[in-house]
Amino acid sequence: MGKRFETEILHGNKKNNSKIASKVTPIYQTSAFAFKDLDELEGFYHGNGQYLYSRVGNPNTDELGEAVARLEGAPAGVASSSGLSAILAGVLAVVKNGEHIIAADDLYGGSFHLLKEELNQFGIETTFVSFKNLNDVEKGIKENTKLLYTESITNPLLRVEDIKGVVELAHKHQLNTLVDNTFATPYHCQPYTVGVDLVVHSATKYIGGHSDVTIGVLTGREDLVASARSKIVNLGTNVSPFEAWLTCRGLKTLALRMKAQSSNAKKLAEALSHNPFVEKVYYPFEQEEDGFGAMVTIELSKTVDINHFFRSLGWVKIAPTLAGVETTVSHPLTTSHRSLPPEACEALGITNEVVRISVGIEHAEDIISQFEQAIEKSH
Repeated sequence: MGKRFETEILHGNKKNNSKIASKVTPIYQTSAFAFKDLDELEGFYHGNGQYLYSRVGNPNTDELGEAVARLEGAPAGVASSSGLSAILAGVLAVVKNGEHIIAADDLYGGSFHLLKEELNQFGIETTFVSFKNLNDVEKGIKENTKLLYTESITNPLLRVEDIKGVVELAHKHQLNTLVDNTFATPYHCQPYTVGVDLVVHSATKYIGGHSDVTIGVLTGREDLVASARSKIVNLGTNVSPFEAWLTCRGLKTLALRMKAQSSNAKKLAEALSHNPFVEKVYYPFEQEEDGFGAMVTIELSKTVDINHFFRSLGWVKIAPTLAGVETTVSHPLTTSHRSLPPEACEALGITNEVVRISVGIEHAEDIISQFEQAIEKSH
């Protein structure tokens, strides 16, 4: 990037193909694009035209993919219908039938299910290993291993990945890497710049930022993104122009939102770490002075009535997702990680008492007060 993050996020390449000097890219809400004659149509297939059919490409979806790629320091990006479809496209760009993936064992539950159940039906095997010790990861590498897959900050226990270590291990064994950067966002972390091959986002979360889209973005090496784009087109996991347009609009305030939300999250984490009815607070305190991400996960004391706690949160909504501007909570054991086997949840420490908090942009003292009151009422 030639500019600082806050400037780059606003002044990227706008996709406006009309002669009208619109300040923002118009919504190209069309299923197809018209041609003046058969020669022009044929020219598209020879690389002389940009757009044919919105499943294949659209100015709004292209703008989003390119914008996130630019913030990640990557040469290419593509948008898709959800974070999970972006993960699927990224995996299929690298791995095929008969090949093997090593994935972190503390992934988001939806990613775990995709890798363990769905892709396994197509002959792609995944071994789940703790990435806390990369020696254990190395021991799991097979002759047919093609990909190492992890998250920059894991969901829900907020372990910060040793991305450089993962990259070094991958290079040693000629493997590709795929990192889900949803929780950190490119505001805090750019995995591609330290050698990761593909970086994925559930842009439903912080990239969009306002809980009004379902969308994913994959960025990274040009050859792999091109392959992933082909999967998105041919498997029909494209995203609508309007969803992409909304996400581009939300992206413009990413730096402002992440700065405020991360600061609030750190203050909440610090406050709850002193609460006698909170057994453990998961937050990467050591990463940055002003906070590292807007997620806080806590483990409540068994003396706290978990149902009463959730009922006592007032304006803090219970939601099975995260990253809007409002503070919300979820119960990982019964939502995001319910697809994990009970023994896997127990091994990871995802118990009935674990609560995942997505911290918003409200005043920090109001957020803290709301959680302290709910805990006080529930023990």
